[in-house]
Amino acid sequence: MSEERSRGELREEAILLAAVVLLTEVGYDQMTIEDVARRAKASKATIYRRWTGKADLVATAVRRYADTPVTAPAETASLRDDLMAVLLDLRASLNGQGNALILGLLSAIRRDPLLAETVRRHVIEHKRQIFATVLARAAARGEVPVGTDHALVAEVSSAVLFSRLLVTGEPLDDAFLGQLVDAVLLPMVHHQLQRA
Repeated sequence: MSEERSRGELREEAILLAAVVLLTEVGYDQMTIEDVARRAKASKATIYRRWTGKADLVATAVRRYADTPVTAPAETASLRDDLMAVLLDLRASLNGQGNALILGLLSAIRRDPLLAETVRRHVIEHKRQIFATVLARAAARGEVPVGTDHALVAEVSSAVLFSRLLVTGEPLDDAFLGQLVDAVLLPMVHHQLQRA
């Protein structure tokens, strides 16, 4: 790798990280290209040579940094244990940079289709695929029917966790996660099994 290319990559990284920090501090609406340039120690011209504007810059930052470290857990012997493992990972990720970034975008994604699509593709779909993996394993063990609605399980799980985080402020402790699995997720999945 040439020294010139390395400097360019470092500059891009500094700009994207500055955008992420500003999004988490002030939100999308209050963030400006001028603020990003100042934080990254770059010129506005440098930013505009690479990105068409704020939405394009933020979309790149979301693609680069919003993917959470949550992955499908190692397979356990039961759907309940697999669901608990996923929820524990999701809880841990709520304190990470990716979720702070999403929180900074919540109001903006309702008004900006580019941002909304980026968040859907790089964050929401990622989490849906984790639940798809867990439910496919459960189907292979005969615990649930093939094709159980993983998107609904992912959406309900995320909604409840974000409600705790943003609305009620109540703890996301292990006991609560166990209650979510036992009182909501497993009955929901088993209801689909009864209808199948």
